[in-house]
Amino acid sequence: MTEISIPASAAIAATSRYDARGLIRRTQGLLVPGILVIVWEAVVRAGWVSAHLLPPPSELVTTLADLAGNGALAGHIGVSGLRVLIGFCIGAGLAVAIGAAVGLSRRTEALLDPTFQALRAIPSLAWGPLLLLWLGVDEAPGITLIAIGAFFPVYLNFVAGIHNVDRKLVEVGGIYGLTGYRLIARIFLPAALPNLFTGLRSGLSLSWMFLVAAELIAATRGLGYLLTDGRETGRADLVIVAIIVLALLGKTSDSLLRWLEDRLLGWRDVHDSRPS
Repeated sequence: MTEISIPASAAIAATSRYDARGLIRRTQGLLVPGILVIVWEAVVRAGWVSAHLLPPPSELVTTLADLAGNGALAGHIGVSGLRVLIGFCIGAGLAVAIGAAVGLSRRTEALLDPTFQALRAIPSLAWGPLLLLWLGVDEAPGITLIAIGAFFPVYLNFVAGIHNVDRKLVEVGGIYGLTGYRLIARIFLPAALPNLFTGLRSGLSLSWMFLVAAELIAATRGLGYLLTDGRETGRADLVIVAIIVLALLGKTSDSLLRWLEDRLLGWRDVHDSRPS
């Protein structure tokens, strides 16, 4: 049999083209923000919008550098990030435990699900005064509020994932002698994982939103406090910088969860997993 050899130069060229396409695909999401920043700077510099109400990006960079230079930004990010981490872990952990019980037991679902459906309709800010009365003005109210925000998306998606497990998979598991916890671990949990990760990502996003609500109510440090400080001192640059940092932290944390999802669910044969 005659072997076909590919010239080294052709292989290198093909690899370079593939790397270039991959780089373009990974960075094309920066195109829209880049255009918006350029237009934003031009509009403010032209005087069409007041720089006091909407500071240009160049001024925001200066404000960001000042906050980073004196350590204030790192302190606010650290406090807020820790609150989100603790609240999200508590809320998501409870949601997984209760969601598994509700999804696997009709009796438990009939007992608990109506109450949770009613509680999730309560606006986040409505919890604030009650939590302050119950838990004081320490860290507990904020963390509890964040946990509430993380709980419901994870709970709803996990329960839906368990309910939507293919009946044929359960029957095949029964044929192979899987029952009880073995059936849950080998069939129900892997099949519900895509829904669970959807809930985790939604819950994490809501955790950052509930963080701001918590820190606007009562906080002396954190990005929510930075928003309040900017509002009270009339500094729109502080407010916008805090919003941008929150957006970047939310995007970064979501990207980490998505990376973990891709690693744990690499076995799925779905459209999005196919190479482009």
